[in-house]
Amino acid sequence: MKKKITIEGMSCGHCVAHVEKALKAIEEVIEVQVNLAEKNAIVELNGDVADAKLTEIIEDAGYDVVAIENQ
Repeated sequence: MKKKITIEGMSCGHCVAHVEKALKAIEEVIEVQVNLAEKNAIVELNGDVADAKLTEIIEDAGYDVVAIENQ
């Protein structure tokens, strides 16, 4: 399963690395691709992770989640 997460508040490469690290800490996450220019992350999951959990992880890292779409 893949999810596209639109994220506000990222402004540099450090922000991208911070979001990637936060998402990779979730056991079900296989791969994370964060795109600074498009302000999103594509997350590949092995199993189901609630959107609320993904939102909480990103917001705890200091960024805002605008939308989450299944892909």
